[in-house]
Amino acid sequence: MGDRRAMAGRGAEALALTLLQQRGWMLLARNWRCRWGELDLLLTKPGRLLLVEVKGRRSAGRDLWGSRRLGQGQALRLRRAFACWLADHPGQALLPVEVVLALVPLPPATGGVRWLHLDEL
Repeated sequence: MGDRRAMAGRGAEALALTLLQQRGWMLLARNWRCRWGELDLLLTKPGRLLLVEVKGRRSAGRDLWGSRRLGQGQALRLRRAFACWLADHPGQALLPVEVVLALVPLPPATGGVRWLHLDEL
């Protein structure tokens, strides 16, 4: 089951990445890891960064397709991982960053990707 879930997660990330690249975003990092956490996708356009947490969903479930956003623990890991990435890439530290949750429907679910902008990381 873990392999199937990992494959679905990679597929969800690939779809989100393709859609963002079609909008002119360039990939900086994918599945970047440090001891504090992981960044699913980190992209750039001139003068700004986009940090994307990708969630594949087969059904609405208890989190209503992810509309309840990230839990406190997930947000903390994401914040720490991003700080770690910035420490490795200090030239990017002054750029404004937008944080987005990409909710990707997985079969049997249908529909398009939902993009939820997170107010703060």
